[in-house]
Amino acid sequence: MAMMTFDELNLSKPLLNALDDLGLKYPTTIQRKIFSVIMSGRDVCGIAQTGTGKTYAYLLPCLRLWKYSKDRMPQILILVPTRELVIQVVEEVKKLSAYMTLEVVGVYGGVNMKPQALAVENGCDVVVATPGRLLDLALDGSLRMKSIKRLVIDEVDEMLNLGFRTQLSRILDILPPKRQNLMFSATIIDEVESLMETYFTSPEMVEAAPTGTPLENIEQIKYEVPNFYTKVNLLEQMLNTNAEMSKVLVFVATKSLADQLYDELQPKFPEQVGVIHSNKSQNHRFNTVNQFQAGNYRFIIATDIIARGLDISEVSHVINFDTPEVPEAYIHRIGRTGRADKKGISITYVTPRETENMDRIEALMNYKVPLAPLPDGLLISSVLTDDELPKVKMKDVLIRLPRRDETGPAFHEKKAKNKKVNIKIRHTDKMMAKYGKPKTRGQKKK
Repeated sequence: MAMMTFDELNLSKPLLNALDDLGLKYPTTIQRKIFSVIMSGRDVCGIAQTGTGKTYAYLLPCLRLWKYSKDRMPQILILVPTRELVIQVVEEVKKLSAYMTLEVVGVYGGVNMKPQALAVENGCDVVVATPGRLLDLALDGSLRMKSIKRLVIDEVDEMLNLGFRTQLSRILDILPPKRQNLMFSATIIDEVESLMETYFTSPEMVEAAPTGTPLENIEQIKYEVPNFYTKVNLLEQMLNTNAEMSKVLVFVATKSLADQLYDELQPKFPEQVGVIHSNKSQNHRFNTVNQFQAGNYRFIIATDIIARGLDISEVSHVINFDTPEVPEAYIHRIGRTGRADKKGISITYVTPRETENMDRIEALMNYKVPLAPLPDGLLISSVLTDDELPKVKMKDVLIRLPRRDETGPAFHEKKAKNKKVNIKIRHTDKMMAKYGKPKTRGQKKK
């Protein structure tokens, strides 16, 4: 059966021209399935993993339904969890609207709000925002949202995991009641369902693949390793012996581990490695991603901050240096490779204490990740990090406190030498004791 082309969708000529410039001819599964549903005006919840083309899945119908207005107040609001994703979505809107008179503005926290406030006050058609900064601009009066016709909440499960539930609820409360709601998520968690029940009207679920299904074009393998420094040795050996590992994303659990791993590998791979996490400055994060995208960095070490949203092309390998505790995070991590129908490889290092995490991931995917033998010549380290050292359990010694009725009085009897009482003696009494008769001091002068 012949594949459907974009020409067969109900797209306008400007959008088709933009897609042609981008060299895109065939819609992905989620783009094909969801287009007509969004065009019908219904509320939608799209279930699609990272790398399946869901950004264009909502942008194409939203831009097709957009109509020019003289008041230049935004008609489309797109909420995303991170500033990096704001910038990416803004760029995609600009690409698709190259032949349209449409203005898009991206707003996010961590930078001066005044230029962003001025940009939205000057007029725009599409706003891409993180929830916190959007609320700041709305409550400040800079951003008027009375003309919003379509709300898109992208990566909603990640937003809720990051604690944005309150902000999302406030935004949904202040938006015009007559609007179309579009929600996109890689996984359906209880909070996502609760949000839909409260704010959506009979939403239609559109799935590109069942929740937790690994992408078919990603080869997955795992290694069982004893500790952190053996993981370091294994990663170093792989990078030294495998030339195909040309563009590698290495995911770790925490910011401190990211810095620790960077310190271990940077001297061995000078000017080939970058590190990115939320403690790094905005410019550092953008620079690191740009250097990696351009091929100047062979690999970057990251926390899950970039497991979502960032469209880094042609990632050859994803290394799960730490097995994630949240199974859904694994799906997002490996979705960084194997994009646009290209093959990718995901490698996971599993320590004994991470075995349960891997079991939960495999249960979610309903797939057993193949176990590979450790390569010959790998140095097994016996050195443990502070976190890996066995914890010494101190015995709790309970001290019995005396009962109140067993304690003595708060005040004790004075010693004899402290019992002396100072008594004031009058002058008349002194004279009587001394002379046997009253003695005056003399007659007062008149």
